[in-house]
Amino acid sequence: MVKPVTVDEYIESFPDLARERLGELRDLSRAHAPEATETLKWGAPAYSVETILFVFVGFTKHANFVFTPSTREAFAGELAGFRTGKGSVQLPYAEPVPTELLARMIEYRVKEFEADGIRWM
Repeated sequence: MVKPVTVDEYIESFPDLARERLGELRDLSRAHAPEATETLKWGAPAYSVETILFVFVGFTKHANFVFTPSTREAFAGELAGFRTGKGSVQLPYAEPVPTELLARMIEYRVKEFEADGIRWM
């Protein structure tokens, strides 16, 4: 298997349902952080403006959307029904993407960097 070198190749390397969900996360990322540069970091899609703002990663049955711990904590009450980590939110492919919540989290993360200078972990 050839290691992906672009976000397109990364997303295309997944089976149908995962590919669809990762595409949704990409569209959401681009829509709510249009000034961010899209690259692969650690082999996964990352969105940056001077520093990494957030990353999403595909797995067999879910994707993780990874923010800074401070962004995840700001939405802790709304994430009660999700499995979370230090800065991550687990998004099972079998469930709809919580687009409104993720959009607000992306926008919060952008503002967190722009207004407070909070950099990547």
